[in-house]
Amino acid sequence: MTAVDEHLAALDGALRGPARTKARMLTEVRDGLADATDALAGAGLAADAAERRAVRDFGAVADVAPGFQHELTIAQARRTALAAALSAPVLLLCWQVAGLQVAGADTGVLPYTARLVGGAAAVAALLSACCLAATGAWARRLPVPRRLPVTVAWAGTTAGAALGVSAVALTAASALAANWPLAALVAVLTLAFHAKVAGSARACRHCARLAPT
Repeated sequence: MTAVDEHLAALDGALRGPARTKARMLTEVRDGLADATDALAGAGLAADAAERRAVRDFGAVADVAPGFQHELTIAQARRTALAAALSAPVLLLCWQVAGLQVAGADTGVLPYTARLVGGAAAVAALLSACCLAATGAWARRLPVPRRLPVTVAWAGTTAGAALGVSAVALTAASALAANWPLAALVAVLTLAFHAKVAGSARACRHCARLAPT
């Protein structure tokens, strides 16, 4: 393994975030180190020495990783915010479709549960939409608030929990549904969204812990 390969492997292991974004970063680093190695070799250094010098000039992993991790954390926060912001409309639509199919949908605990989790998801989605706007392309000239990724992570966690509760309630409601296959399908769809939002929020919390303060 070359010095560049070792450096990239160490940097890869130190970073957490969206796989595509991290892969793009590492590719750019590799290309930059290759160009620096070629330039040093052209100046008269041996190939191995040029590669080691390029890695040394680039900086130790402990020095450069925080900057890369910050960018990855913002990318993960945007991904989580988008998923959470879309979850409330999906959740409310799912309840609307399933509620129309459940006998006695205007009475009992299910409609109250629907309103409760729908409200929680709506608040989380609104907060996530604000966070998404705060990290948009037009806002990147301004510094991102330090607590924003954590806020997004917990908003996503709230939305994911609401989706999980609604999936359980929908599963129970499908037994009473006039068209139970549709109600069951809605429950499975809601559960899938819960898994996506909750997983993204968990990754966002992890990235936020690693991001420089």
